[in-house]
Amino acid sequence: MVQRRFWVERIERAWKRRSIVWLSGVRRAGKTFLSQSLPDIEYFDCELPRTRRMMDDPEGFLEGVRDRRIVLDEIHRLGNPSEILKIAADHYPKTKILATGSSTLGASKKFRDTLSGRKEEIWLTPMITADLRDFGRLDLRYRFLRGGLPPFFLAKESPDRDFQEWMDAYWSKDVEELFRLERRHSFQRFTELLMAQSGGIFEATRFARPCEVSRATISNYLAVLEATFVAHVVRPFSSHRSTEIVSAPKAYGFDTGFVCYHRGWHTLRNEDLGLLWEHFVLNEMHAHLQARDVRYWRDKRGHEVDFVLPRRAQQPLAIECKWSASDFDSTNLKAFRLRYPLGKNLVVAHDVKRSYTQRFKDLFVRFMNLSALMAELTEKNRPVANLTHR
Repeated sequence: MVQRRFWVERIERAWKRRSIVWLSGVRRAGKTFLSQSLPDIEYFDCELPRTRRMMDDPEGFLEGVRDRRIVLDEIHRLGNPSEILKIAADHYPKTKILATGSSTLGASKKFRDTLSGRKEEIWLTPMITADLRDFGRLDLRYRFLRGGLPPFFLAKESPDRDFQEWMDAYWSKDVEELFRLERRHSFQRFTELLMAQSGGIFEATRFARPCEVSRATISNYLAVLEATFVAHVVRPFSSHRSTEIVSAPKAYGFDTGFVCYHRGWHTLRNEDLGLLWEHFVLNEMHAHLQARDVRYWRDKRGHEVDFVLPRRAQQPLAIECKWSASDFDSTNLKAFRLRYPLGKNLVVAHDVKRSYTQRFKDLFVRFMNLSALMAELTEKNRPVANLTHR
């Protein structure tokens, strides 16, 4: 069995801080595969009726697994999933539990409040660079096109049908169950359009007519996608100056495979790689930082910086994503630094082997690859950790 070492190590570190670790992620992100690959683990599938019956008596069940390392997979299938975890955290602190389930459970206020201070949370994102190494295929073009859900990435044939089946399951098992939305066609149409326009400025009015719903409903749909980690809303970084865009967010689909599928891309042209690289960099930041407080910057003259990380008591860090370092133009970063003169300027490019600094008049820019960027962010410049950004 392949070990996804980055995630295994993260779970082990989390268990040193708390006995309960909540592993969330979108459908088919690989939660079950990952949990079964942990060493010295006892696995329980909560989708099975006999497993649920075992847990009708939480204390009796926990006595039977005292001081062990266990997985409670698909824990949201239990009638009261927070009860057994609360009892375990309070009365069986030496029993290490990894609980996995639908990302929609994280949107449940009852679940959050009951386990406040009792659990560590890990967000399993689509596959990152470390996963590609573990699976033995460090091919970014292939990763962009197939996406980062392991079953899609590993499929022998094109997973086109799987993308639609995933959307159907997402609606019936996640959205409909928790959010009680009624217009399936409108919601799915909106999701498809959002994926096709991923990475662009989000304007609710533009989606209302093709989806046959109101602007307010579109805004609600986006909130559902964001709560379930299927869309990432990147809001503007601003000090509310009149020359800046202060309210228009950008919306990114959660996975490059879905973006390609809904754009109708079966092969990738060179001009497609920059957008997909930007998505991949965002995914890598989410995985390493376990945070969603990533911003972008744009002024009313059209200058734009891909990502800006707000940091505690430090100057904003500006990141430009370029498939090739030769594609970089300093104009946008210069415009940003006219308003925010202090802070680091980073360009993350696929073809940079070793980091270097280049000067553009008064602007100093550090060029680096994705691994160097992650080291920079996680070691020194960690942004405010906030999965919900609110």
